[in-house]
Amino acid sequence: MAKSERELRQDIVDIGRLVYQKGWVAANDGNITVRLSPDRILATPTGVSKGMMHVDDLIIVDKQGAKIEGRKECTSEIFMHCTVYNMRPDIHSVLHAHPPVATGFATAGRPLDQALLPEVIIGLGCVPLAAYGLPGTPALTEPMLPYIPKYDAIMMGNHGAVCYGEDVYKAFFKMETVEHFARIALVAELLGGANVLPRTEVDKLLDSRTRYGIKSRAGAQAGCPVAAEDLGQDGERFLVTRDELVALVDEAMKARGIQ
Repeated sequence: MAKSERELRQDIVDIGRLVYQKGWVAANDGNITVRLSPDRILATPTGVSKGMMHVDDLIIVDKQGAKIEGRKECTSEIFMHCTVYNMRPDIHSVLHAHPPVATGFATAGRPLDQALLPEVIIGLGCVPLAAYGLPGTPALTEPMLPYIPKYDAIMMGNHGAVCYGEDVYKAFFKMETVEHFARIALVAELLGGANVLPRTEVDKLLDSRTRYGIKSRAGAQAGCPVAAEDLGQDGERFLVTRDELVALVDEAMKARGIQ
């Protein structure tokens, strides 16, 4: 049974609180939307903490992002959400946030694209990195255009991440998977580098998607995820040693006068 608009509003408020509690946003960052109909999108407003919203704070915009209902103002990043909906008719909710570890990878110019975890390969394939675009302008979305039809989660250069799904909970769970994956990848680097799965195992995992009720082939693109055979002998495409990482942190702290 389809949910009422009031129920969908409550879903967004509940997810916003979870996103805030997990530390994926600070202050008034992030935005969440749900597609109500082909021409109406329910959206979080600008200038409101995602952890402190009321159902009546949410606004409704048309498919171009123009506000048609609500007492608060529209986020400047609504065009990104509209673009996802226009390019992906199967998507009914979009979540944008700044999960710290995944965003750290994005600011370092590092996609989460290696074949490390079966759950990630099955659920997302991999998470590509779109180049930086100025927030609040069409330039934010332009680098994402090649990835939106092919992936359900995208890292945004020097910005954060965006995930989308059939409902707001599935969009949230995908963001949770992205941040969990980033934390594990970081730990693997600190321990000397991850053991990347070979292509034969990647193909088996992708073929098993139907057993888990995953219909989409999103994320299962050529060279994604990156398998062991795609790396150099030393895994130089991804590997940063612990000593190198510590040295970089020390250098950054000294540059800021922190001892």
